[in-house]
Amino acid sequence: GLSTQPIWRKLWDDVMKTRPPNSENITCWRKKFLETFFSNVLHGVLDVSSDWRLNDHHFSPLLHSSPHVSQLTLCNMLQGAVELTAAHNQKVLENLAGSLRILKFQHLLSSDQSIRRSLVLLLHRLIHHGSVSQVSMYSWPVPDTVLLVLILSMSAGFWRSGNALTYHSSPCGLCREEDKAQSQESAQERAERGHCDEREWSDGETQKGFPRASEEADAEVNRCRADTCLNSVLSRPRSPLQNQACEETSSKVPCDHTSVQEGSSHCISDQLSCHPVLRKTRRRLKSVVGKKRRCLRRSRGPYADPEDLYDFVFTVAREDNSGLVDKNSTTERENAENWTSSSPGSPCTGHAGCKKRGSAGIFSLKAAHRFRSISTLELFSIPLTGDTCRTLSNLLSSWVSLENLVLSYNGLGANIFCILSGLRALSRHSDCHLRVVRVSDVFSHMPCMELVRCILSAFPQLHTLSVSFDLKNQLEGNRPEGNPNCSDAEIPESCLEQLEIRFPREPLHTTFLQPVLKASKSLQQLSLDSATLPCSQELGLLLEVLKECNPHLKKLSFHDMNLAEHQKEVLLLLQDPILQEITFSFCRLFESSNTEFLSEIINTVKRNSSLKSLKLPGNRLGNHRLVALADIFSEDSSSSLCQLDVSSNCIKPDGLLEFTKKLEGHIQQRGGQIQFTHLRLFQNWLDQDAETAQEALRRLKAVCSVVNDSWDSSQAFADYISVM
Repeated sequence: GLSTQPIWRKLWDDVMKTRPPNSENITCWRKKFLETFFSNVLHGVLDVSSDWRLNDHHFSPLLHSSPHVSQLTLCNMLQGAVELTAAHNQKVLENLAGSLRILKFQHLLSSDQSIRRSLVLLLHRLIHHGSVSQVSMYSWPVPDTVLLVLILSMSAGFWRSGNALTYHSSPCGLCREEDKAQSQESAQERAERGHCDEREWSDGETQKGFPRASEEADAEVNRCRADTCLNSVLSRPRSPLQNQACEETSSKVPCDHTSVQEGSSHCISDQLSCHPVLRKTRRRLKSVVGKKRRCLRRSRGPYADPEDLYDFVFTVAREDNSGLVDKNSTTERENAENWTSSSPGSPCTGHAGCKKRGSAGIFSLKAAHRFRSISTLELFSIPLTGDTCRTLSNLLSSWVSLENLVLSYNGLGANIFCILSGLRALSRHSDCHLRVVRVSDVFSHMPCMELVRCILSAFPQLHTLSVSFDLKNQLEGNRPEGNPNCSDAEIPESCLEQLEIRFPREPLHTTFLQPVLKASKSLQQLSLDSATLPCSQELGLLLEVLKECNPHLKKLSFHDMNLAEHQKEVLLLLQDPILQEITFSFCRLFESSNTEFLSEIINTVKRNSSLKSLKLPGNRLGNHRLVALADIFSEDSSSSLCQLDVSSNCIKPDGLLEFTKKLEGHIQQRGGQIQFTHLRLFQNWLDQDAETAQEALRRLKAVCSVVNDSWDSSQAFADYISVM
C-alpha cells in the first residue's frame, strides 16, 4: 500500500540531474523515469558508467527499461534506429514491439543507405509486427523525399511483396511464420477441395460410350466439372468478358477424360488444354509463379545491389497491364518522388495543384504487400511537395485503419486538392475508421468554410474537424481544373462533436456556417478564431442558429474577434443554461465599455449554475476588474464556476493580492463551501513586485490550484514596441 513515487522522483534527481519538463503534470514517476532513461541511454545523452549502480557489465540499461517504453523519439541521423536493430539488441526490439505505442521523428537529416535500411527493419518490426499505433514527425525543413515516403508508406502498412525484408541477411522470421501458416492453410483447403472434387468425379463414371441413367446426373457432372475448373484453377476474380468467353468455349469444345481414377488435377489439366482461354491463363499463371520463385530465391540472401536503396524501397514490375512500368523508364529517385497508384479509381486525378508526370516511374500499391498499419499520423512543420502529396494521397485512399490525421504547416497550397482527393477515395471504403482531421497552414488556398463542407460531406462520421489558416492566399480564387466547388456540397447528418475553424481574417457569414451546424446535431464544442463580423447582426444570427440546431453544445470559444460592440450577445451567451465552458480570448470585451457592463457580466454569471469554466485571457481586465470578478463567488451567488482564466490581462501583484483577500472573505462568509478550483495567470505583470506576488500566490494556493509562469513583462513590452 506504499507509493514508490518519491523513490522514482529521487532517482530522477540522482541519475538525470535535470529538472523534468511539466513536472506538475507527471502522474507516474516510475514510467517517466524509465522512459526517459531508455531514450537518454539510446541517444548517448546519459553515460551509465558515471553511476556506480548502473556500471555493471551484467546489466543492460536498454533491455531493463524497454518493457516500460510506450513513447520513443528518433532524431537527427537516426542513430537510435541503428542501435536498436543491432544484433545484440534483438531482445530489446522484441520488448519495444510489445510496449511501444507512439513513435516520433524530430529534426531528421538526410542519412545514408545503411541507416535507412536499419530504419526499414525498425519500422517493420514496430509497426507491421508490433504495437505502434501513432507516428508523428516534427520540424523537417528540407525533408529527404525518399526517407519521408519510406516512413509514410510503411506507416500505412505497405511494403514490398514477398519476403524482400531481411533481418541479418535472412528473411524476417515473423513473415516466414505467417507465410508458413498461410501456406499450410492453403494446402489444407486445396486438399479438402481436391478430396471433394475426386469424390464427386468418381460419382460420374459415365464418359463417352457409357450413358448415365438420368439427365440429372449428367447435369451434376457438368456442374462439377465447371466448378472444379473455375474454382480450382481460376480462383481469382475475372472480368465479365473472360467469363463469357470461358462459358462459350466450355459449351462448344468437349473434354474427354480417359481415366477417372487419375484424380481431379489431371482433369483440370485436360480442361485447360482443351479451352483456349483457360490454356492462355495457365501460361500466364506459370509465368507469374516462375517470377515469384526467382524473387524468393533472390530474397534469401543479401540485396542484389547494396548501393541502391531505391530499388529496395520501390518495387517496379514490368507488366504495364497492372499499372506498372519498366524500371528503366526513369531513375530510382524519380520512382521515389513520383510514387502514385495507377490502378483504376486512383484518387489523384491530376490538375494544376496535383500534376502527374505521365506513367514513368509509377509504383502501384498492388505491388506492395499489406501489413498492419498505424491509426494516427501527424505531420508538423514538414513541407510537402507535389510529389509527396500525391504519394500521401494514394496512401490515404486505402488507409482504412487511420483514425486521426493531423497536417500542420506543411505548405500544401494547391496540393490541398490532392489530399482531398485521397480522402474522398478513402471515404468510399465501408470499413473506413477516420474520426479526427486537423489541417492547419499559413496560407489558405480555398475558403475555410468550403474546406469544412468538403471534408464533412465526405466524412459525416467524423467526431473532430479542425481547419486553421493564418493568412488568405491572394490566388485563392484560381481553382485548379478538375476540382469542383465544395461550397454547395450537400452535407448529410453527421456525428461531429468538435468543430474548430480559424479564419484568415475572413468575414464570418452565418449563412455559410448554418448548413454545417444544422447537419451536426451532436456538436458539443465549437471554436471560432480570427473571424471578422461583417455586420452588427451577424453574431446574433449565429446564436439563434446554435440555439436551434445544436442543443447539446457545451463548449463555445471565440478568439481574436472584436466583440466590443456586441455586449448584448455576450450577456446572452453567459445566460445560456446548456453551455458549461465559454471562452472570450483576445476579444476586446472592455475596449469601449463602462463599469455597468462588467457588473452585468458578474451578475449574469452569479445566476448561472451550469457554467463551469469562464476564460477571459487578453481582454485588458487590469487590477480593478479582476478584483470585481471576485464577487462571482459572493454569499448570494448560485454560480458553479470551477475555472477562471485571466491570463494576459495586465494584472499587477497588488491587484492580485487584493483579489485574493476579497476571495478569502467570500469563502469565509460561505463557510468554506466553494467550487472554485483552478485559476490561470499566465503572462501577467507579476514580476514588478516579486514579494507581493509571492504572498498573493501563497494565499491563493490555499484556496485553489494556481497556474502561472515566470514571465518577463519588460522584455515582452519591448518586443511589442519593436514590432509596432
